[in-house]
Amino acid sequence: MERTLRQDHFSFNPSLSFIYLVHLEVSSLFSRNIILNKLQLNHSPPGTAKFEKLSNLVSHETVYLWLFNAAYFTFTFILSLLSVAAVVYTTACIYTARELTFNQVISVVPKVWKRLLVTFLCIFVATFVYFLVFFLVLVACGAVSLVLISCGIPVGQIQIMGVAVFVILIILFSVGFLYLITIWHLASIVTVLEEVYGFAAMVKSKNLIKGKIWLAISIIFILNLAGGLNVIAFQRLVVVGASMGMANRFVFAIICFLLLSKMSLFRLVIETVIYFVCKSYHHENIDKIPLSDHLEVYLQGEYAPLKAKDVQLVHV
Repeated sequence: MERTLRQDHFSFNPSLSFIYLVHLEVSSLFSRNIILNKLQLNHSPPGTAKFEKLSNLVSHETVYLWLFNAAYFTFTFILSLLSVAAVVYTTACIYTARELTFNQVISVVPKVWKRLLVTFLCIFVATFVYFLVFFLVLVACGAVSLVLISCGIPVGQIQIMGVAVFVILIILFSVGFLYLITIWHLASIVTVLEEVYGFAAMVKSKNLIKGKIWLAISIIFILNLAGGLNVIAFQRLVVVGASMGMANRFVFAIICFLLLSKMSLFRLVIETVIYFVCKSYHHENIDKIPLSDHLEVYLQGEYAPLKAKDVQLVHV
């Protein structure tokens, strides 16, 4: 079983990590070239051959950057769906002590990716709405400031109040965003292992973390922080670390790649464990036999999600 999990890891997570790090390097290279060419363009007389050449070069490089980002997000999105489906399914099989092979896992992935796709799109919509509401709140605060100024309140006092309100809003926004990220990660697990998906999976994950909300948020925060620090190290030591020499940059790139790949697998396994812990906290004892039967259906060609009757709610 551990061998199967390792095979899942080597099939998807290294590819995701490699694409992500290559994207950082290539997009940084494009961005630097565009900025340098724009600076030269600003110092070139309009209408000259040099101005036209630089203008066309900036336009082409910008288009290439957009196309590269579009390809990156497409491949990353697809591989993320496959990785989540494979690792969550394998971890659930380990929980039920069910034997499976890597080929069986690969055959399962296409049967659940559409459900995950719907959930991911719903998460995107929820995130967009969250950011939109925050932006509207900032606009409303700005409007209130203008009204106070028109009422004759000293600008200094308004600035002090504005900074205090802005800090409070940032703190609330950050906590809320961490909460949303936690729901997002658990919703992916729910989508694979239960009968709900999309917004229903998000509601289910929100209910699951009740009572364990700070534990879940803390773990997700630490996992994302570790990944973020790894990415920062890659940017500092590899992307902008030209003074360190090519050999050293290559070594650091390999180290960051291995760390990011391992952390991606570790994160998915931990999130699946959090799912089972939260269900246990709510006394939703998943009988391993129905869950095992549910996982078996994946291999029979038709998807049949784990029914509510298979999850026995025990009130203590």
